Amino acid sequence: MQSAPQHEIKHPNRCHPERSRCEATTKSKDLRFVGIASKHAAHHLSFPNPQPSNDHVASFPGNKPVSCGVQCNAWRRCCLKVRAISILLLAAAIPAARAQQNQTTGTSLTIYNSDLAVARTTVDLDLKEGSNEVTTTKVTSQLEPDSVVLRDPQDHHPVQIIEQNYDAAVATQAWMLKKYEGQSIDFEVTHGDRVENVQGRILRAPDFNNGNSGEPLIEVNGKMQFQLPGLPLFPASTDGLLLKPTLRWQIFSNAAARFPAELSYLTHGFNWNATYNVVASGAEASTSGDESMDIVGWVTISNNSGTDFTDAKVKLMAGDVAVTQPVNGRAFKAMAMATGMVQVQPQVTQKSFDDFHLYDLNRQVTLKDRETKQIEFIRASGIPVTRKYVYDGAENLPGPIEEGSYTQGEFGATSGKQVRVEQEFVNSKKNHLGMPLPAGLMRFYRRDADGQMEFVGENSINHTPEDEKVKLSTGTAFDVTGERKRTDFRVDTRDRTIDESYSIIVKNAKDKPVLVDVQEHLFRAANWDIVEKSTSFEKQDSSTVIFPVTVPAHGNHQVTYTVHYSW
Repeated sequence: MQSAPQHEIKHPNRCHPERSRCEATTKSKDLRFVGIASKHAAHHLSFPNPQPSNDHVASFPGNKPVSCGVQCNAWRRCCLKVRAISILLLAAAIPAARAQQNQTTGTSLTIYNSDLAVARTTVDLDLKEGSNEVTTTKVTSQLEPDSVVLRDPQDHHPVQIIEQNYDAAVATQAWMLKKYEGQSIDFEVTHGDRVENVQGRILRAPDFNNGNSGEPLIEVNGKMQFQLPGLPLFPASTDGLLLKPTLRWQIFSNAAARFPAELSYLTHGFNWNATYNVVASGAEASTSGDESMDIVGWVTISNNSGTDFTDAKVKLMAGDVAVTQPVNGRAFKAMAMATGMVQVQPQVTQKSFDDFHLYDLNRQVTLKDRETKQIEFIRASGIPVTRKYVYDGAENLPGPIEEGSYTQGEFGATSGKQVRVEQEFVNSKKNHLGMPLPAGLMRFYRRDADGQMEFVGENSINHTPEDEKVKLSTGTAFDVTGERKRTDFRVDTRDRTIDESYSIIVKNAKDKPVLVDVQEHLFRAANWDIVEKSTSFEKQDSSTVIFPVTVPAHGNHQVTYTVHYSW
């Protein structure tokens, strides 16, 4: 909220011998309000912030003498009158300044992680019999007009909307420059400590959606320039000023009625995502088996809707909700559109809703426009996390095949040396979790020998239901490497067979043995059989096998196999 004007009354301690009357000086600061200007004000609006703003400013000139029109021996009565005028101005300015704040209170929000939210608020209706004009500013600048539903939550009064109009053309500097395109206005130019007004004609207003042509073109003293000469000052009498997005309805009522109606609508400009911080307490990572870790989950909510939401009840929807492109346009008509139908803070709870999951923050949250807020939603300790090393050395592989074969010898001939580090745990109540985890970024930290926390990797997880496994790669190992070499390759086109052999060596430079999954892709044909192997394997899917091996400290382990393809 902008501060109300401060009025300072100056008078001499005693009458000046050469003055027949005293003067009262009114000094005012800048005041922001909607369409109100004092008769003592300079009649212009200014936008001191170069960024688009929802406000326009009426500037009162300072130290303007206001004659009280009385003799010096009556200066006390003069000052009382000026003080009374000041009080009236102050009383008029406070509600105007308050009215400018674009806030919606008593609202509930359901925010989706796809630039979408459902907003619900209350509009007090006082209807007379017949046609009624109703206006509300409890909306955002990114509202989808055809998603608006206005109804009596008690279903006692049907709401018959004859026409609805939505206007989101909030006054900004760019909007005002466009409105005065082809006209001359004043620009406030600063030269050191000196400020002067320069008149310029707006030949072309800036268009920020049109590349290079977005530059303004201003004529000053018969010359054109591609920038604003200073702070633009607009007439306060500008028509069509709108400080907040506005919904206007024509509502027909069969009888007089007064009740609070529920207003619901879809709006863009909201988003949320989840992040997880996983901390391992041990300085040394486990190379075999599980180790205990702690997890803290946060939800990050962003509001870029153009509206402040004060003390809103917030729910978060997790899942991929199908939406079409938003409807463009600011007004539409709906003929006879009727509706007749253990923490200090509360813990975040979740429940299944349709085919999605709904997370309730269970507290009121204030979301200001252009604000990002983090809220903790999960905290658990002692989670058993398994670290795995995976060597998937094959490179230059084609996709899976359903018919025929890949007989090209270059496929699979090259290999890499890096061994992935993977972390796994089960999202279960047994592991002190169990809440469905929304998709997000998971970061891993480990305390070193000095007790300081160090970052050791991150990756994204998908929506993970209860009792499902969370599996993600957090980087590549420094001391564990692999080598992969093809030792035989034979193709028999007459019998339609391929025989291929490989030798894989995994090396471990650590002081402890490590468990490594050697992953191989059998891609050349749909029918395959491993006819020779040095180590037992596990079939992961129709074209992938895993050879789990234990590599000794400062040693290596070799895996060999031969696969026979037919088609």
